[in-house]
Amino acid sequence: MWDAEAVAAARSRFGGLTLIPGPESFTAERALAAAVADLRRQEPTASVTTVSADQLDLGRFQEMTGADLFASSTVAALTGLEKLPKTLDQPLLQLAAEVPEPVALVCVHGGGNAGKKTLDALRKLANPVVECPALKTSQFPAFAIAEAKAAGGSIDVQAAQRLVEAVGPDTRALAAAVSQLLSDSQEGRIEAEQVRRYFAGRANVTGFTVADACLAGRTGEAVVKLRWALATGTSPVFITSSLAGTLRQLGKYFAAARRSNRTADIAAATGAPPWKVNDLAALARLWDERSVAAAIRSVAAADAQIKGAADDPGFALEQLILKVARRRTAPAAG
Repeated sequence: MWDAEAVAAARSRFGGLTLIPGPESFTAERALAAAVADLRRQEPTASVTTVSADQLDLGRFQEMTGADLFASSTVAALTGLEKLPKTLDQPLLQLAAEVPEPVALVCVHGGGNAGKKTLDALRKLANPVVECPALKTSQFPAFAIAEAKAAGGSIDVQAAQRLVEAVGPDTRALAAAVSQLLSDSQEGRIEAEQVRRYFAGRANVTGFTVADACLAGRTGEAVVKLRWALATGTSPVFITSSLAGTLRQLGKYFAAARRSNRTADIAAATGAPPWKVNDLAALARLWDERSVAAAIRSVAAADAQIKGAADDPGFALEQLILKVARRRTAPAAG
């Protein structure tokens, strides 16, 4: 997961390559800004050029990575490395293998398989490498906690979970919400009640509220909440990820509850905060493991459809809610 302290400790350098790989664009932007700021502290007069890889040709590449006549040092930041033209793979690797002393090279790769061979080669040449992996749904509360700590404040686990439910699993939005809540807190501490008050009266319908209504059998309410969530800007992908996350927790609950009836043990096994274990216990009375597995398969199929640019994501999600509801009422299906 993104580690702000590790990024702060990473030391970019002239005559070397800083590599920032991973699909989490917000944290990658932060890592790039931190690397450039570090280099500018070392050489305040250094020129900085940032170019998207898909805008490069050989001439532009040589220009941005060469010594600047009007500056003692040069910072060449290359973003979207996965879009680098094939003709520039070898020139980039040759430069990365022996970066001139007045030049600092910073490369950002957005994840995926595109340009992976070049990325793997650059990993062996880079120092530092700042990873920006995609966060799992269960990791977003920890991200919010780390954000508060980095800002000199704090947020408890329940408040962090509530904040994710209100804002969604979006690092950029979470960082902004943490910053706002801390600025409104006299003691520099964010608690669940503060989160509730701050988001009260807003269009506070997220994927988690849709998922809760759907899995609890309140199908009509789930459809209404879905439409409102989409109308107020909630990403369709967040709806499917919320459904999948809750279903996975429910699946883990069955196994955990067979081993122990202690809330702490079940919370640790499911990855759910202790206050949510009671919610899972209530859902477990409406589901069994086979129906949960079938519902997860339905969610995965809908998620692939939405990410494949479905003509009407809203319709696809409504159909998914109805299908998941049928799984609950017919646990032997699938």
